Amino acid sequence: MPGDDRTPRVLVVWCPDWPVVAVTGDDPVAVTEGGRILACSAGARAAGVRQGQRLKLAQRLCPELELRDRDPEAETRRFEPVVAAVEAFTPRVEVIRPGLCAIPVKGPGRYFGGEEALAALVAAAVADALGRPPVPDAVPGAVAVPTEPRPTEPTAPTTPTAPDNPTAPHALIGVADGLFAAVLAARAGVLVPAGRTAEFLAPYPVGTLGDEALAELLGRLGLPTVGAFAALPPEAVADRFGPAGTVAHRLARGLQPRPLVPRDEEPDLAVEQRFDPPEPLAEPLVFVARTLAEQLHRRLAGAGLTCRRVAVEVACADGRTASRLWRHEGRLSATALAERVRWQLQAWQGAGTFADSREGFALLRLAPDGLAPDQGHQLALWGQAVADDRVERAVARVQSVLGHAGLRRIEPAGGRGPGEQQVRVPWGEPYEAAAPADAPWPGRLAEQSADLWPAVVLREPAPVRVLDGAGRPVTVDGRAGVSARPALVVVGGREERVAGWTGPWPAVEYWWDQAQARRRARFQVVVDGGRALLLTVEGGAWYLEAGYD
Repeated sequence: MPGDDRTPRVLVVWCPDWPVVAVTGDDPVAVTEGGRILACSAGARAAGVRQGQRLKLAQRLCPELELRDRDPEAETRRFEPVVAAVEAFTPRVEVIRPGLCAIPVKGPGRYFGGEEALAALVAAAVADALGRPPVPDAVPGAVAVPTEPRPTEPTAPTTPTAPDNPTAPHALIGVADGLFAAVLAARAGVLVPAGRTAEFLAPYPVGTLGDEALAELLGRLGLPTVGAFAALPPEAVADRFGPAGTVAHRLARGLQPRPLVPRDEEPDLAVEQRFDPPEPLAEPLVFVARTLAEQLHRRLAGAGLTCRRVAVEVACADGRTASRLWRHEGRLSATALAERVRWQLQAWQGAGTFADSREGFALLRLAPDGLAPDQGHQLALWGQAVADDRVERAVARVQSVLGHAGLRRIEPAGGRGPGEQQVRVPWGEPYEAAAPADAPWPGRLAEQSADLWPAVVLREPAPVRVLDGAGRPVTVDGRAGVSARPALVVVGGREERVAGWTGPWPAVEYWWDQAQARRRARFQVVVDGGRALLLTVEGGAWYLEAGYD
């Protein structure tokens, strides 16, 4: 804060290796992102696996390593109970990322009897949210809250003690002046006394400040640690390193560059009706749906919001539930929404979803999804929308049976193969192509085959075998050289003799991204009977991608 060097105390909750916690897998396991290790379990770390390593090196160090792709949605979902546990002490919670959140200490610390008492209570609440039994701090293996060091003690980073079960989620608590230092304190598992944050930060390398270019320059200037950088005069730092250097210098001195930003919460606008005793028939739910739909519209209008979808949720007294999303986009009136609830209940009854439930319905709930500011909706003046409305009503009836994603439309997309140039999008959902269809695509199928386009495109390429005249597998080398003339294609155990072929057309894609990099080549093959196939070879394996009439 310009002109104010008073730095508030911050408490941070850190759950180590949270991306690993959010995925399933046995130790050793690692989560990958961008072709590198993002996080790994204790067993993988013991084998030498580290964050930022390339996958090949990690697998060489730990051959039994189990790799999992990162799942941000699962990380956020699993971290929500932790955030809720921390919010019990103050609503001013900032979620820095899944696995890491912070709260100001001043108000809650006074109410709960000081920083140490607050940290102990937060640690116990988080341990309970993570499913770990609350154990007194003195017992080994508990989520420890270290005591405050004496003023004469040197404060230095320490390595937190691993829990008794290295694969179980656990949390560490840290308190310091400002968010930056509090995050490091949580990683070290210490409570830094007020006014001693700069001393705590001093032993850390300057790379901890998060500016790689600045850290490299400071290293060349003989300032390898945060303490050495913090000792420089602020005016000299501002003159030499500019605004970025000034922010880093404030961090090094234990000052605050920004206050905490509590997370924004979407208003809870869902409406529901509970039935006590449970309702044995579905028909009364249809009448209740009209009232709930009107309540939902009033709540949305009062908040100046609209929604993209509405979830229709039904719960039975025996615990069975069913839910279905319906497209709304601010266009459905209360009557139209209630009509869709009726269709959905009829579809569930026709499918026998609740046939085994004899205790009746206990809950009907309508929950808006994808809230956005209401910009209004202009209706047609001369009835042009009548045909569109009929189509949408017919689509809605089909979706009530097949589900929101059961009816899809085809949209163009970017890619080289026929299966990549078209995507299936749920009806009514907006679509933005990840790769533009009209961008240059060297080696794409359409450029090689002129106006000829496959009549049948497989959703998933099917493995096949391609053999030469001697019965040996046909291979393609790195220079797109074919080992021999294809003579036989084996599709699903059936042999097809090759009458003619053309190719290969090599494509090297995403060579700059190890996670998405692909090298493959395509062939067009005509078999006896005049049937034509589109084949792809990748990594020495052949696949059937599409077929021609």
